[in-house]
Amino acid sequence: MKLENNWKHKSLFNLQKTHPDNPNETPTRLVARCAELIKIPLNEYSVEDLRLMIGQGLGLQYLIPLAIEKLNNDLFVEGDLYKGDLLANVLRVNRAFWKQNPDLRVKLMNSLLKIET
Repeated sequence: MKLENNWKHKSLFNLQKTHPDNPNETPTRLVARCAELIKIPLNEYSVEDLRLMIGQGLGLQYLIPLAIEKLNNDLFVEGDLYKGDLLANVLRVNRAFWKQNPDLRVKLMNSLLKIET
């Protein structure tokens, strides 16, 4: 998938035309946080934000490249749960996504191979 030059400065709402739920009317904190994140520019996402949204399977075509960038810097970067929690969620992404995005699969594999011994 070819991304426009400034995609990191846009929100998932702008990129996917995803309509967020009203965070005040959502049933759980998780759903409320996801609804908030849909409206935030991707370049403002923290590791925890990436971990959370990827874990929910949201905006993967945009968030996986950002996650891979983070993993290239520190494979075991952590959000709010534990060391390596972002990697764990990336590795749990549905196989169909990786089949449709072989270039991202290669980038992820290259990140995994960069582990220093």
